Amino acid sequence: MPAAKRPIPRAFKWLLIGLTGAIFVGANAHFVYMAIATQPACIEHINEKGQQPNQFRAAASAC
Repeated sequence: MPAAKRPIPRAFKWLLIGLTGAIFVGANAHFVYMAIATQPACIEHINEKGQQPNQFRAAASAC
């Protein structure tokens, strides 16, 4: 006779759902904070449109 499967307790299911939700919310809050708090450093770029194909310039410079 096969052993009966033991059901997962309801409290464990809610704990797992809550933990997953907390990780999701925390990760997104971190992304928003980093987007607001940081600014990439300025790099050298072409100011005028290049003469050769595939030579790009910055759309708008923040420097």
